[in-house]
Amino acid sequence: MTMTFGIYAGGLGADPDGSPLPGPPEDPERTAGLLDDLGVQIVRGYLLYSDALGAHIEAPPAPWQHAVNGRRLDLVVCFHEPGDDLRGWCEFLRTQLRTHGDRLASLQVAEEANHDGPGGDAGYPAVRRAIVEGVLAARAEADRLGIDVGIGVNSTPIFDPEQEFWASLKEIGPVIDYAGLDFFPDVFRPLPDLRAGVEGVLRGFREASLAAAGVPATTPMWITENGWGTGPGRSPERQAEVVDEVVRTVAAQSAALNITAYEHFALRDCDSTVPRPMSQFGLVTSDYRRKPAFETYRRLIVEFS
Repeated sequence: MTMTFGIYAGGLGADPDGSPLPGPPEDPERTAGLLDDLGVQIVRGYLLYSDALGAHIEAPPAPWQHAVNGRRLDLVVCFHEPGDDLRGWCEFLRTQLRTHGDRLASLQVAEEANHDGPGGDAGYPAVRRAIVEGVLAARAEADRLGIDVGIGVNSTPIFDPEQEFWASLKEIGPVIDYAGLDFFPDVFRPLPDLRAGVEGVLRGFREASLAAAGVPATTPMWITENGWGTGPGRSPERQAEVVDEVVRTVAAQSAALNITAYEHFALRDCDSTVPRPMSQFGLVTSDYRRKPAFETYRRLIVEFS
């Protein structure tokens, strides 16, 4: 089964308390050259919605600028609004569809709303209602505009047998166009058998998490974030090996589990001078030098696209 491949086109990350990590500024021209060489079909970007802050953070800056040369945009709109009035939120989603619809492959409603750790939206009380109302509003607007955009939701792996998060989304389970999984095996704790660990997470997501929401088997799974950070004791060569093994494992399960897309996190290190994996997820360093994993991922895209 062939898959679509993508990548988060920036380097901005977050530390364990969710605060953005500082790093050298992005260079859009160098990013564009790397994306062309890599051969991805979609680029992933994030907007952090918050009326309370009066601003909407972009990562990378203006991510839609990279949806060129045959690439389309996977736009994630993160819900960072502490209030419960969702009128502005739903209109913000509609605005993204009206503004970027011609370059959008997909619009993800909220980010990792099953937890409130780094990158997760669960710390905002209205987030689950925001997902339901946001998906319905986005789906109606995409249909009204007549544009081919997938509307989706994602989470990290959930091992709770009750699957309370996905069970709370039964209203939209049959409505979403794809379900995304963010997972980072062998990053936060070592895995003795990487392939078996990946296979188990993939099956659990389809058979337990998505089943709890009534997501049918015909709805595709997307791997929306996956990566392995370098740093002390974590060599660039090992990163390339992990990328190869994880992508091949996902591809081997793609037909059985209906996995149609894989997106790597990330193109660039946040800051390669900081000796910790959270700052070094990139396929290139923060000064744009290619790590071995860049060529590994490029070859995998050619093989499995």
